[in-house]
Amino acid sequence: MSLKDRTAIVTGASRGIGLAIAQRLVADGARVVITGRTQETLDQAVESLGGRENALAVAGKAADPEHRASVVAAAVATYGSVDLLVNNTGINPIYGSLLDVDHAVATKMVDTNVLATIAWVKACRDAWMGVHGGAVVNLSSVAGLAPSPGIGWYGATKAMLSRVTSELAVELAPVIRVNAVAPAVVKTKFAGALYEGREDKVAKAYPMKRLGRPEDVASLVWFLLSDEASWITGQTITIDGGLTLNGGIVG
Repeated sequence: MSLKDRTAIVTGASRGIGLAIAQRLVADGARVVITGRTQETLDQAVESLGGRENALAVAGKAADPEHRASVVAAAVATYGSVDLLVNNTGINPIYGSLLDVDHAVATKMVDTNVLATIAWVKACRDAWMGVHGGAVVNLSSVAGLAPSPGIGWYGATKAMLSRVTSELAVELAPVIRVNAVAPAVVKTKFAGALYEGREDKVAKAYPMKRLGRPEDVASLVWFLLSDEASWITGQTITIDGGLTLNGGIVG
């Protein structure tokens, strides 16, 4: 168990990819502090993770400084450390042309998808990782690798997140490793608009002939957080069933 007795914070982990990541880390011996918007949903997730011995839930908004402080403090107080961080929270409340994006909505997306990620890394560095070391994984997207009609601004924020990941990796090395993963469409409620009602048609664009599952992403995140990846930092690793190999795009 390479993550035995380590503590991870996983944001946006009440369901979907975030919960799958938390489950994978707990299975490898880690304790997790999970965040999300709704306490009831988070409490259900904690039960699925084996209860308080393995997991703690703190509800709040990822972009809220007080929420970040309370989560980090709870991790240290309950489990004694903050060794790992997974920035999974991301929002995409719009679909349409880049030129039609409302300025306030665009700003909120940058705040949540990019600036909050940086703030979470800083909070964990200041509380524990800066002295004891650690590893961070940010959830980017293949939408940030190439034009993605309909979700162009979301893709732009994810492109920025990948760029931020490499910058943080340089600034925090060698004490803290920082990487990102860029999934294509994964079967979650968040991505439902991209495949629901036409999953077979969407999947045909993928050489692997299926959409991603949360567990696919969770396994890669686990690897990047583990000591098995101790010489990997600053990378954004695509996990897409081969979609980008043949010029496939999301949207």
